[in-house]
Amino acid sequence: MSPFTYSKPQGIDEALGLAGPTARFIAGGTNLLDLMKENLSRPERLIDINGLPLRGVEPLADGGLRIGALVSNADLAWHPAIEQGYPLVAQAILAGASPQLRNMATTGGNLLQRTRCYYFYDATVPCNKREPGSGCPARQGRNRIHAILGASPHCVATHPSDLCVALAALAARVRVIGPAGERVIPFADFHRLPGDTPERDHCLATNELIVAVELPADGFAAHSAYLKVRDRASYAFALVSVAAALELEDGQIRRARLALGGVAHKPWRDTGVEAALIGLPANTTTFQGAAEALLEDAQPLADNGFKIELARRAIVRALSQAAAGGVRP
Repeated sequence: MSPFTYSKPQGIDEALGLAGPTARFIAGGTNLLDLMKENLSRPERLIDINGLPLRGVEPLADGGLRIGALVSNADLAWHPAIEQGYPLVAQAILAGASPQLRNMATTGGNLLQRTRCYYFYDATVPCNKREPGSGCPARQGRNRIHAILGASPHCVATHPSDLCVALAALAARVRVIGPAGERVIPFADFHRLPGDTPERDHCLATNELIVAVELPADGFAAHSAYLKVRDRASYAFALVSVAAALELEDGQIRRARLALGGVAHKPWRDTGVEAALIGLPANTTTFQGAAEALLEDAQPLADNGFKIELARRAIVRALSQAAAGGVRP
């Protein structure tokens, strides 16, 4: 770990004044500290934001919820407003990490996890995410866990978060603040596909701070499900995960939301596939068609072709669970 200075500002303006390209905000530190220990991240300054007024889950005027960036994953999963109105969020959080990590990890920090790749976390090998232009050994190396959708020649890493898959399906918003003031980023635009700049996981500037995540009024509480398929029953990243949400009337689909995890550099959502479900019966045939459409552009590597069939079955199962009323945490 490289030397760094430590600051604990008492206000947001003070925190922003300390921010910059060589500084990092820290709250729970469940991902950043691992990166620092492996010398994959070398900030010259850590800005501890735990003293800032960024906690609490509050109702919004439009009927949605505002979740402070410092709300822990554990507190969020068991918050009554989330359990009752947004069970998809609770299910996703409880499928991730461990109780100890959920107690420390924050809502804002969850959004900023670095993508998952053996080679990114090994400082002894090349990686375009760590050193742009050095190469992507995952494309020809071990790539069982890697992306089948949205990858580029420069990077095939996958997004690690469970919570973010649920937030993508619900079309959440991310409220951030910087020297120029506040802005609101649609969740679909917050994370990035690798393209030619795989070192950038999201659109947040180094001098911007996440202050809240906002959920829309409709959490699809009656018909939603989060399904995570992994190598072991707990404390493991998703090989494939699915956040499914439906609004039904007389057995037909009025609205649909569908997001995948473990298959791309960001939570994967296709609004065209969702729109095509409207008016169709909520049955296995419909769900199989949605799975085929969502995966038609998949490009597997040598070791991860199994993810296509795994995702296909997981999509059908998650949609079927959502149609049946979901699975409560």
